[in-house]
Amino acid sequence: MATYDAERIGSSPWLLTGPAMLVFVTLLAAPLVLTGMLSLNLFSDTKGVIPVYTFANYLEVFSDDYFHEIFLRTGGMALAVTLFCVLLGVPETLIIARMHSPWRSLFLLVVLGPLLISVVVRTLGWAILLGNNGLINQVLQALGITEFPIRMMFTQFGVVLVLTHVLVPFMVIAVWASLQKLDVQVEQAGLSLGASRMTTFRRVVLPQIMPGILSGSIIVFALAASAFATPAIIGGRRLKVVATAAYDEFLGSLNWPLGAAIAVLLLIANLVIVVGCSRLAERRFKHVFE
Repeated sequence: MATYDAERIGSSPWLLTGPAMLVFVTLLAAPLVLTGMLSLNLFSDTKGVIPVYTFANYLEVFSDDYFHEIFLRTGGMALAVTLFCVLLGVPETLIIARMHSPWRSLFLLVVLGPLLISVVVRTLGWAILLGNNGLINQVLQALGITEFPIRMMFTQFGVVLVLTHVLVPFMVIAVWASLQKLDVQVEQAGLSLGASRMTTFRRVVLPQIMPGILSGSIIVFALAASAFATPAIIGGRRLKVVATAAYDEFLGSLNWPLGAAIAVLLLIANLVIVVGCSRLAERRFKHVFE
């Protein structure tokens, strides 16, 4: 009887996770495998995709300075967006967490509300604001700060600004989750023992919310590096990132294998960075996670 119960319990996890694994394999793993196989094919202007397996597409990406610049630009922009999200999202979350009801719920809704709106709609709104005749330039010229419009569209500054606005709610969510585990009495004990508010924040609060900051940074970096709609609208044709470069290869030159190779390399780079940062965070803050 005991052996039968053990066998039944041993098979339960597989039965429970089976449907989810089936959906995962069907909707995610299979397309990724097909994309990887497509990236190994040759391409001809006259014959199209040739079913001959080769690493020529990857060699082209690694040997072409054009793609080096695109990958470096994408990484730099994603890093800048992550930094600005930390600088804006962490203080914002700390302030909201110390508010009293109903203001706390109201301001949290204001911060997270943009997630209910499409990224394309928000980006188009920013495109109107950042244009040469947009509201921002009109205000700057009306105040006498600038004499001529400042070009913010089709620049890295514009893309980083809009991506920061789009992704800062994810940082707020991650830090908010860490703040829920923070014991307020520990912070008050530090203040009662004579420590300043800055010292209490640096030695008590910050170590407790650091896992949330790192988790939010990983999420923001991955989303910023793979973003397509915002760089395509704000950056335009002048400022390409990896996602828009892959899109151009697929639908512009119809070189599907090269576009697939670019997409696979972006996925690998994101996985390496995310997994590496996660392992580092777990090792550095293991006592906090526990």
